[in-house]
Amino acid sequence: MTALPPPSKKKLGLVIDLDTCVGCHACAVGCKEWNAGGFAAPLTDEKPYGKDPSGVWFNRVHSYEVAATDFTTPAHDPGSHDALNLQAGQPQTACTSGPSLAQIAAQPAMTLHFPRSCLHCETPACVTVCPTGASYKRAEDGIVLVDEDKCIGCKLCSWACPYGAREYSHVEGVMKKCTLCIDRIYNENLPEAEREPACVQVCPTRARHFGDLGDPESKVSKLVAERGGVALMPELGYAPVNRYLPPRPRRAGQDEPKTPSNETPRESLDTAALPPVLRWLDRVLSR
Repeated sequence: MTALPPPSKKKLGLVIDLDTCVGCHACAVGCKEWNAGGFAAPLTDEKPYGKDPSGVWFNRVHSYEVAATDFTTPAHDPGSHDALNLQAGQPQTACTSGPSLAQIAAQPAMTLHFPRSCLHCETPACVTVCPTGASYKRAEDGIVLVDEDKCIGCKLCSWACPYGAREYSHVEGVMKKCTLCIDRIYNENLPEAEREPACVQVCPTRARHFGDLGDPESKVSKLVAERGGVALMPELGYAPVNRYLPPRPRRAGQDEPKTPSNETPRESLDTAALPPVLRWLDRVLSR
């Protein structure tokens, strides 16, 4: 089995903002376009326009419908307990008076878009199970890669990865994965502003960020600290480097506020007093 290098101080990775991701799949397409001719090329497709298309994608975006929380659950309902510990330090019971936690945490329904790719774990299981050393972790920056010349396509790494980040190429018979675009981030022929992964470059809402998560003073580390970024399934012990920024709280729609009694009401437009041309224009625009 493959051994891991000593922990590196530099930990390159991605920070993905679930609040601003709109699920446009630009990251998936941009990644595919760049890597079709890059370090991990080619990214093959089989029957792309057929009934059962299949292929290799390093980025995949999943969309979920998140149901609205219950605004009407009464405080005496056991279902409104402090299951989420929303009132920190003040556990509630079924007999606790006051507003229910369902009311405190009330959120409208929303759609959540969840981009998924390799998390470049600090102790990746995909590396330690590899029998040939094809899967390896770079000591200098923590990026996890695959040496396709050594890969025998046994798929042990894909079975070991709990995040589903490994991709098998049926055409080449080898495993492939996100490389963090090492042929971009270290390419001195590119302008410095473009030395970041393709998925970060093409994101139209700037929901993806790239940097050194091992440096607490880096922009991405500060962003994670500010927004409470989380690791994906940290309880598994693989210490993923990438972080997800949780969606900001939403507010349900409310009725239009009434005009205060001391506020002068808006004047209504008397169309009969308008010149003929403006009356005609008002009728056209009001249709």
